[in-house]
Amino acid sequence: MDRMIYVAMTGAKHTLEQHAAVSNNLANANTTGYRAETSVLRAVPVFSDTLATRAFVVDSSGGADFRAGTVQETGRDLDMAIQGAGWIAVQLEDGSEAYTRNGNLHINANGLLQTRNGLNVQGDGGPISIPPNSIVAVAKDGTVSTAPAGAGSSEPNISAMIGRIKLVNPPEAQLARGPDGLFRLAGGGEAEADAGVALISGVLEGSNVNVIEAMVDMISLSRQFEMHMKLLQNAEGNAQRASNLLSINS
Repeated sequence: MDRMIYVAMTGAKHTLEQHAAVSNNLANANTTGYRAETSVLRAVPVFSDTLATRAFVVDSSGGADFRAGTVQETGRDLDMAIQGAGWIAVQLEDGSEAYTRNGNLHINANGLLQTRNGLNVQGDGGPISIPPNSIVAVAKDGTVSTAPAGAGSSEPNISAMIGRIKLVNPPEAQLARGPDGLFRLAGGGEAEADAGVALISGVLEGSNVNVIEAMVDMISLSRQFEMHMKLLQNAEGNAQRASNLLSINS
């Protein structure tokens, strides 16, 4: 009977965690560049001499749906999306590196190119600094060029390359999602720049969350949780009946 309790108890726990993951996906259905979180339940035996026939249910999640989201045109020069596979490298507050598909960039008060969350965009040699009163253009390969804001089209050679956005494309299996929604190398370290990754300016990539599928998943998980709770109730009822039988026989 306790075998049923093991499975139902751990199944209910991890079903709630899956429900939270789906809820988080729904909350980020409109987040630029968001990658939906995925999870799968599996059975794991309890490694013990006295509990050899018992099994836990565990959530082997931590995965992500890496399918591309819908690209929407904005016309803004500092809006950009990755064309195909790849990531934009950003610098975290502790100096480490993370990766995002959110190309909604801006220039902060100190002239640094940042994401909307205030993280510095990584360049070949660190953060990219934009000169004041400049028009910024980003090429397909991530090259950032600037020109004086008041320059006319008749003036030659007014643009200057000031850096290149670090674009990477590590294997998906090596990426791990952090609590902030950004991805990092699972083993630590920094990914190498990949010249094959291309940017499209004037557009943003939307979230890849399918709202209808997520709602269906929430309903399914709610029913799974109810099933686990009924199993626990059945186990409790069986235990009470067994106790009554033993008390009568004694």
